[in-house]
Amino acid sequence: MKKTAIGSSLLLFLAACIWGFAFVAQSVGMDHMGPLTFNGVRFLIGGIVLLPVIAMRQRKERMVSKPSFPFFLKGGICCGIVICSASIFQQMGIRHTTVGKSGFITTLYIIIVPILGLFFHKKVAGKVWGAAIIALVGLYMLCAGESFSIGKGEALTFVCAILFSVHILLIDYFSPKMDGIVLSCIQFLTAGSICIMGSFLLEQPTWSQLLSGIWPLLYAGVISCGIAYTLQVVAQKHVEPAIASLILSMESSVALLGGWLILGQALSPKELFGCALVFGAVILVQLPSRGKGEVRKWLEVRGEG
Repeated sequence: MKKTAIGSSLLLFLAACIWGFAFVAQSVGMDHMGPLTFNGVRFLIGGIVLLPVIAMRQRKERMVSKPSFPFFLKGGICCGIVICSASIFQQMGIRHTTVGKSGFITTLYIIIVPILGLFFHKKVAGKVWGAAIIALVGLYMLCAGESFSIGKGEALTFVCAILFSVHILLIDYFSPKMDGIVLSCIQFLTAGSICIMGSFLLEQPTWSQLLSGIWPLLYAGVISCGIAYTLQVVAQKHVEPAIASLILSMESSVALLGGWLILGQALSPKELFGCALVFGAVILVQLPSRGKGEVRKWLEVRGEG
């Protein structure tokens, strides 16, 4: 595997770790405000903190030319609408189901991504399918300790998993064709604006709510959105979406570890074994293939190799 792909995989793993600990921040933040308010503010913070970075890079590299701006705007708005919708469905679903079931169903995107990729004529190596199955077993042991059943919450969360899968494929399409930082900024501002408008209609947010939950908001906005999602956008230029989804799925393992370290929620032997399975699946998918490099194959499918 190329060094660039390995480095990008490590960046995706870092993003997964940040998102895993963001579950703790979100849990604390929800004690002070509604989900639309929390999501809206954190997405807007994530977009705003990237504006100075974009300005500095434009001065040095002159990245954004006028003819390309409509495409930049299109990519950012499309990704923003999808990630906003996925977050809303996830929050709606978790109100009607347990956190364990929600975590398991959400990470079904590791299976949905390669399935959706087939419709775009993307070939998926056999080891990716095998690793996805191993990861699913691990995620089930991690998150679904109680009896498994399908209800309203599970159905809503499954829609969320589909939307997150579409988001990964959109990033795979747009990120090689435009600057990743600009793409992240536009998608956050789009998602944040939609959520904030919804919060004023449904939740009536106040300044006291925002101040009481300022630290979770700053972590979720600056670190989780501004940094982690940007790492995803930049790193996916060199990692195929099926592999990217497997690496990013490790956020559920990190979330459980974060709950143990920060909130004092101990892990059972079964949950620890689930962590080991997920980690093993990610290692498996990173092993070099016998034929041509998989990243090169995917670049050739996109006409870039």
